[in-house]
Parts: sequence; structure tokens; C-alpha cells
Amino acid sequence: MRICSLLPGATEVVAALGAAGDLVGISHECDYPPEVRNTPVMVRPVIDSDRSSSPDIDRQVKAAVESGKDLYTLDEALFAQSEPDLVITQDLCHVCAITPSQLQRAIRALSRPPQLLALNPTTLEQIIDDVERIGGAIARTAQARALAEQLRARLDAIRDRTARVQRKPKVVCLEWLEPLYVGGHWVPDMVARAGGVDALGTAGAPSKKVTWDQVLNARLDVLVLMPCSFSAERTLREVDRVTGRPGWETLPAAQNGQVFAVDSSSYFSRPSPRLVDGVEILAALIHPSLFQETPAGVRRIQSAGR
Repeated sequence: MRICSLLPGATEVVAALGAAGDLVGISHECDYPPEVRNTPVMVRPVIDSDRSSSPDIDRQVKAAVESGKDLYTLDEALFAQSEPDLVITQDLCHVCAITPSQLQRAIRALSRPPQLLALNPTTLEQIIDDVERIGGAIARTAQARALAEQLRARLDAIRDRTARVQRKPKVVCLEWLEPLYVGGHWVPDMVARAGGVDALGTAGAPSKKVTWDQVLNARLDVLVLMPCSFSAERTLREVDRVTGRPGWETLPAAQNGQVFAVDSSSYFSRPSPRLVDGVEILAALIHPSLFQETPAGVRRIQSAGR
């Protein structure tokens, strides 16, 4: 089967099910696992997020959306050459991937229409269900069922370990730093499964803009900085957009050293099996008494500018 996966999470699943060799096209974000990195890249972003600041990226995205311009380009010639049997895409977030209209235009140009699998999960359970949907589409049903069972077992183990704690700490997960957004969709679900309470996010709903006063008034115990698609190191470049705000030092999380930058790209922003790793990371940050060490890749924020 010739598979074109335009979603990094779906690409991870295809590889995890032993079908990485069937990939004939991926997106620019499909960087895991390493064996997929030599696959032809079909999608490129219009905005260079590595060279732009958070407010600049926000302005460019809003301007493109308001003017009806595309945020991503699809190499239609390369797409046609790949002759895919299956195309995996999404229609959940138009600022995260190419739009359905872009893809449909490219599909109409093919001599033989491929099967189209659209994934639109908004909860952690739906993401695990999608593992089995992908498995069915690529004839790896048994492997997908086994992987889904493993992921659910890991979540059950976290639940059992945190169940002994009587108090659930209040957590805020910032998905963007300027303007401020809190994570939605599966992020509040991840917090709950890690034994915390998301003070501002709504499970299953889109991420939403919040004010700094809302963050201060939440009296949060743990603050997690997870700008969409940023690594922890990329977040540290702009951490003063949070730590430099008035009243930062009054946050209980800041006072207690419970502010962290995490690898959002790998463990939080992509609907992939590694979200379960993200739940394990959150559990360790929310309940340090149960998990003795800060997880690898996490950066503790001590003070402004550090």
C-alpha cells in the first residue's frame, strides 16, 4: 500500500504499526520516528515559526486567515507522482495543516482517486480509537488493537498511581504565550488523567484565549508552558513573555518552583500515541512526591529570564 500521511501523529502510528516503508509522502512536521525522515515531504508552511516570535506568528496567522490565504502549501506535482492508495488528513484545525479544499483539488488531478481517511479527534480516547482506525485502513488491525491496549494500560497505571493522592492540584497549560491561550481538546483530559484539575481549559473544546488576570486568579499549583509545536528549548527563548508579566512572583506555582517548559511538539500538541508519554510527564510534574525525578526534556522555570 502507498500511504501519504499529512499528519505527524498519523505518521507516528503508521510507523508504530510497522508500515513506515509504505509511506510515499509526509508533511514537514513528520519528524518521528527517525526512519520516516527520508520520505518525500508534500507539505510546507508559509510562516517560518523558527524565525518569528510568538506575537509575530499570531499576527501572520490572523492576517492570512482574514485574507483567505493558505497557511501551508501542498506540492501537487510531487503528490501526483506519489500515486497514493491512502491519504491521511484532518479537518480539526485549519491553522495546523492544509485545508480540505487544497487537498481535494490535488486529489481531483489524480488518475486514480485514493482512499481518504480524515482524523478529527478532540479527546485522548478518540486519539487511541484512531490508532485502530488507521490500523484498519492499512491492514494492520491486530497490531493496532495491541498498541491501543498498551496505551490504555499505561493510562490505567497512571490513574492507579495517582489515585492515592487526596488533593488534586490546580494546573494551567499555556498553549501560546502572547497572546495567552490555554490548551483545549485533549490537553485538559491529559491533566485529569495525570491526577490534576485544569483550572482554565475545557476538555474536548478548542484552545481559548485568556487574560493574565485569569491566570493569576486561578491560584494555580502547577503552570506548564507548552506553546503549540514548540520544543522546550524554543519556549525558553520567549519565557519572559510570561515571567516578565506583573504579578508573576505572586503565582503559587512560581513561588513553589512548579513552572515548567515542556516539549509540546513531541508530547502535547500532536494527536499521537506519544500523548500518553505526555500524561506520564504531567503526572510527574503534578505529583512530584510520587515520581522522584523531573522527566527528561522538561525545563523548570526558576525566575524571569532563566
